[in-house]
Amino acid sequence: MKFIVSSTVLSSHLQAISRVINSKNALPILDCFLFELQDGTLSVTVSDSETTMVTRLEVVESNADGRFAIAARTLLDALKEIPEQPLTFEIDLSTLELTVQYQNGKYCLVGQNADEFPTPARLGENAVRVEMDAQVLLGGINRALFATADDELRPVMNGIYFDITTDDITMVASDGHKLVRCKTFTAHGNERAAFILPKKPANLLKNLLPREQGNVVVEFDERNASFSLANHHMVCRLIEGRYPNYNSVIPKNNPNKITVDRLLLIGALRRVSIFSSQASSLIKLRMENNSMVISAQDIDFSTSAEESLSCQYAGTPMSIGFKSTFLIDILNNISAEEVVIELADPSRAGVILPAEQDENEELLMLLMPMMLND
Repeated sequence: MKFIVSSTVLSSHLQAISRVINSKNALPILDCFLFELQDGTLSVTVSDSETTMVTRLEVVESNADGRFAIAARTLLDALKEIPEQPLTFEIDLSTLELTVQYQNGKYCLVGQNADEFPTPARLGENAVRVEMDAQVLLGGINRALFATADDELRPVMNGIYFDITTDDITMVASDGHKLVRCKTFTAHGNERAAFILPKKPANLLKNLLPREQGNVVVEFDERNASFSLANHHMVCRLIEGRYPNYNSVIPKNNPNKITVDRLLLIGALRRVSIFSSQASSLIKLRMENNSMVISAQDIDFSTSAEESLSCQYAGTPMSIGFKSTFLIDILNNISAEEVVIELADPSRAGVILPAEQDENEELLMLLMPMMLND
């Protein structure tokens, strides 16, 4: 079996899917790429037993169909060093001896039996199907991913919750301290449905989607989900369990509203938080008469800082405490020039919104307060 393929095209496709491979695998075959050539199209598959990803590319020419597995790390490192040129792969399918010829030399490797590679999970007949624009899906994942938890006791919090209705699709993530709810009106389902996407497949999509155009087809049943992109296909195990009612934790009546420049607020928080307690990262926001005073102190080291910002605020004077790292994370994941912070009282969660929502989108972030000493 013999085929010719562009070195840079092959290398970029392999780089894109190689993140699926774990550093330590129970099965040695999972350290390999599975190559399958059929009718001039090369499919390369990787798996970690829970997530399987396939990428497809056209070969320049081929003389036969076939399949074999090859050590991923060796091939990736070898291809990195080759500039753009045709590569000729020759494989003896009986002995699995492999030769890769390039302009000034050749690599000789031994492949592995492709039949040992696990087959990806198949979705049930009752699978739900929805379509989303690739950039809309990317936007939701980008905004929500930072708020997912790492909680072994509550695994449902360790992923992004997709809440699908006949009107919209909402992507939600929360770790109990912060919450992100990103609702898009450009996509919807034919029925009410939901699934929880684990963090690893969400990160894989985050790396693939920036180069994608058009729609992504998402199909899922109770256990697995598949994502079909232009040149990639991913099947992953879902997190099983019931996601908490996220709408119930969002306070509805927040009479105190602050409108402030997002970048100025981030800058002030970064400067002041240097002087906060390293254990708690507590910063205090004091609002009154179109002014916000941001302060922090570390009693152990006798350090403190304070900075004033102008803002739009006509509510009752109040002080509230937040963990500075969480607040900065939230502000970094909003793209609007100005943000609105809605508060009820110092003991209830603060709701943070972009001053102007993007078209066909509704973004809301929430942060639980911290107790102030004074």
